[in-house]
Amino acid sequence: MSVSASPPLPAAAAPPPGRTRRGLRNGSLFLPAAVLLAAFFLAPLAVMVVRAFTDPQTGLQNFSWFFGDAVQVDVLIRTFRTALIVTVVCALLAYPYAYLMTVVGPLGLAVLTLLVLVPFWTSLMVRTFAWVILLQDTGVVNDVLGFFGLGPVQLIRTTTGVVIGMSQILLPFMVMPLYAVMRGIDRRLLQASSGLGAKPLTTFVKVWLPLSLPGLAAGALMVFISSLGFYVTPALLGSPDTALVSQQIFTQVNGLLEWGRGGAMGVIVLVMTLVLLAVSAGALRLLGGQRPEGRA
Repeated sequence: MSVSASPPLPAAAAPPPGRTRRGLRNGSLFLPAAVLLAAFFLAPLAVMVVRAFTDPQTGLQNFSWFFGDAVQVDVLIRTFRTALIVTVVCALLAYPYAYLMTVVGPLGLAVLTLLVLVPFWTSLMVRTFAWVILLQDTGVVNDVLGFFGLGPVQLIRTTTGVVIGMSQILLPFMVMPLYAVMRGIDRRLLQASSGLGAKPLTTFVKVWLPLSLPGLAAGALMVFISSLGFYVTPALLGSPDTALVSQQIFTQVNGLLEWGRGGAMGVIVLVMTLVLLAVSAGALRLLGGQRPEGRA
């Protein structure tokens, strides 16, 4: 009995030449952005990391100096504590604001969006100097507090003043992610929850809050990470006793010419930030797998 040979498998079809050329042409559009990113971000970052381990000599002496200096460790802790406070303040202010943007009409939405975007059209330096005028000991804020018998209160040259200035500047970065998520929540889920007898607070905790958590987490990450690198606002509204890591890096590099120590401080903040991002990403994946669907 003869065995017939199986027919040869067809060769994989090659992509049309036109599609290949379009793919190369579209890919080349990213080349300028990649070059700029490498030149102005990756290269300075690499120099900072190398200097942290090699300046003034190869080794870990810069990191040993940092963790052996109680003042520097206190500054690092203060930086993360201030960033956390700013994040909480922005979340408390932005959450109801973003919710209001989802319930008002088109005109109200345009006004609220304009109020969020106006700070982006104003110089950071100008806004910070405006807060210097408002928060100074004889400023408008203390005048208002004094009128109600609550002042004067020292706001300038304190952590409180730094938190106020940073929160105002970073608030839009919390509002917009929250609004983007909230406007996609299916409100029929709220009606269904009420129809099943749930009270408004229960509906908020069990339905609305879990569905809005991705926007809250995204905004919190943006605000927290941005807070870690703030320099101008803490320098103008704070004092040497409230200095943050960015100010210490400036002092080491620009004042003392200790590039290695400044690089080590930057590497420490970078590593801690990456660890935070990894933990947050894992938590977001966990929440994403457990939360109910919010769209129709």
